[in-house]
Amino acid sequence: MTPSIRPVLSLVTDNGGHAGESRFHLLAEIDRTGSISAAARALGLSYKGAWDAVNALNNLFPRPMVVTQAGGRHGGGATVTEEGRRAIAVHRLLTASFGEIVSSLERTISGDPSLPFPTQSLLWSPIMKTSARNTYHGTISGVQHGAVNAEVALKISEKVTLTAIITEQSVANLNIAPGLEAYALIKASTPILIADDETVLTSARNRIVGTVISVEPGAVNAEVILDIGDGKTLCAIITDDSAKTLAIKPGNRLCALIKASQIILALG
Repeated sequence: MTPSIRPVLSLVTDNGGHAGESRFHLLAEIDRTGSISAAARALGLSYKGAWDAVNALNNLFPRPMVVTQAGGRHGGGATVTEEGRRAIAVHRLLTASFGEIVSSLERTISGDPSLPFPTQSLLWSPIMKTSARNTYHGTISGVQHGAVNAEVALKISEKVTLTAIITEQSVANLNIAPGLEAYALIKASTPILIADDETVLTSARNRIVGTVISVEPGAVNAEVILDIGDGKTLCAIITDDSAKTLAIKPGNRLCALIKASQIILALG
């Protein structure tokens, strides 16, 4: 059987944010229902999976795509912003137009045996995939050069600027310079959480203060999501014992400590 071509469109904003088809389906469903939990049920997603997708969208784009009201798993609500609605409309329009082009191409291919069917290697997606739970889009605001390493400042929101240490070779290879748009990748196991009012002397360059949105305990570890402002969130994986010791619960103010050497910079 000859495989068919189905367009799968991912939107790339002027600022380099990426969002795939499944996330636009979720965004549209949230706009229809006014609820993340209802949208998740309609699409057969877990509540947590839907929340993770919303957090990822808000972290990747310059302004929030979805804003939420308090209420928890069984209450509250969610509103797709005007920016989110524009993104949905653009995605639908481009998908429809692209679909017509691909349908024409498929008819041409099927009607002319001399044209080989495009292989999977040719139909690759430029979307960056990573295991890092925390991926932020930002603009490089400063570079301090050294003999071996450089210190790079990446502004991800009005409130948060991340500091990353990378080699001078990486700076040269990536053409790192102020004004360049880039991504910061931070594994969820990297942040160390402390109470916001706790005074600790540490070598960690990044101190990010936020409010606990959720705590998901597990068999060994707990997942903590912090609201760090401007629609951005940060995910941290800590031990259950640590979560109990800190008495972490929604509404707590915590500080996430992240060493500059543990942040990976990437270009879109």
